[in-house]
Amino acid sequence: MTSQSPAPAAELTGRISGGPSELLHEEVLAPQFRFESRHLLHHYVAIEKTLAAEYARMGLLDTDEAHAVAALLDGVGPDTLSARPDANMSDIAFAIERHVEAGLARPAVRWHVDRSRNDLQACAQLMFGRERLSAFAGALAELGEVVVQLAEENRELPMPGYTHFQAAQIITPGFHLTALSEHLLHTQRRLLAAYDGIDACPLGAGAMAGQELPWDRVRMARLLGFDRPQSNALTAVASRRWSAETTAELSLLGAALSRFTTDLLSWGGSEYGFIELPDELSGISSAMPQKKNYPVLERIRGRTAHLTAFHTDVLLGQRNTPFCNLVEVSKEAGTHVLAAFDSAHGTVRLLTEVLRRLTFRAERMREVCEREFLGGFSLANALTLTEDVPWRTAQVIAGKYIVRAVGAGAPPHPGVPELLVEAAAEHSVTLAEPAALLADAFDVRRGLERLASGGSARPEAVAEALRVQRAAYAEVRAAWERRAAAVRAGAAETDRALGRTAPAGSAMDAVRAEEATAGSPKGAVRAEAGDR
Repeated sequence: MTSQSPAPAAELTGRISGGPSELLHEEVLAPQFRFESRHLLHHYVAIEKTLAAEYARMGLLDTDEAHAVAALLDGVGPDTLSARPDANMSDIAFAIERHVEAGLARPAVRWHVDRSRNDLQACAQLMFGRERLSAFAGALAELGEVVVQLAEENRELPMPGYTHFQAAQIITPGFHLTALSEHLLHTQRRLLAAYDGIDACPLGAGAMAGQELPWDRVRMARLLGFDRPQSNALTAVASRRWSAETTAELSLLGAALSRFTTDLLSWGGSEYGFIELPDELSGISSAMPQKKNYPVLERIRGRTAHLTAFHTDVLLGQRNTPFCNLVEVSKEAGTHVLAAFDSAHGTVRLLTEVLRRLTFRAERMREVCEREFLGGFSLANALTLTEDVPWRTAQVIAGKYIVRAVGAGAPPHPGVPELLVEAAAEHSVTLAEPAALLADAFDVRRGLERLASGGSARPEAVAEALRVQRAAYAEVRAAWERRAAAVRAGAAETDRALGRTAPAGSAMDAVRAEEATAGSPKGAVRAEAGDR
């Protein structure tokens, strides 16, 4: 049942005589209420319970009052509150306050003394952002695991690598994928750094200048799972730095994923034919029956553009505003933060499935490696190291040989020794073993085996890189779990302080479950376009 308080909105303040207009309610307040009720409500409840625990600590609520307030807060859910211009000014904080007041057997006189919505809202929004960041990190970890597995399966499979859109050297899919994995790990570390940078609790800052009661801000931060309180009260209520920083990371990741997806799009094209996706991840042409398209890759790359747009929207919403608590910054500038996380989550989920189901066409890739003169660099090296030809001269000889071989229609391997002898003779160079030089330089397998430096495409080097990356992913997962454990421990301590245990199947359990679902791409599909 929805709580109905008989008190008019005017009783919330003596400064204005009526509630918001119908237009303001429909266009601004009601959509905001729906969004917060769906996505931030459990954070508001956690904050209210933390404040109740502090009131009890300071002796402003007795044990019975604190227990009664906590019990009513535990019963709050999306179905218990409604946006009422006449009763709560369509504000989620006022709605919670009115719901608890209506349920108390007797008024708790000191509950809500020395309070502001400014730090309350800032704290709830920051907890929302922190939660979304953690959830996205989980999706990114799953992608990393799939990438590492695919890399391991294909670390010995030769394929051409490209520079400037031209075939350049022999690599392997595993080598290319370790580069993607390395970027994902880098992003994970940046996300952890972003989390730690914003893990400062705004609660206790008041409206902007601090509060008059001796709130234990260190304790409040701990109860809400934060690492520390925000040290400056003005920063606590004025800054929405977290939204800019987190969307910046999503934007940077999107730019990187767009590049890797472009490679997949190229490899999947008929001119390359390096990869295959199953029918259920493929599309068709309505006119050309011979075609099997991969529009899912276009979707992934297209979605990465939104991430930059969402970040830009956050920045533009904050720039040129005064540094104080503003609805413009706290609400309007954050309109698309949820969409940014949902879009990033969905993009990563799609890419994860693509890589989980993708197969490489080994014969097609080997055919290109054998067709192209990818050993030109190796030939020049060998001319210098085994025939004592000066390096630049060796480069010229190798290039002239390739031009002659292409003109003669000769394949790269085993090569035409006479043509190499001719090219060398133009520079007064006599070669001892031209046939051996060519056979070794343009052998596809040797193209991988001769790579000796760390971080190379040599299969053994890729295996070592993957071993290090697996350990790094384990460290990252453990780091995120420590942060999640701090949040759980804070909630448990709050319940103990209030003499409560979180009941299974409570209204807030349902809210948390709904919020977890909304963090997935399925939730993104269900989210109302008008929510903000």
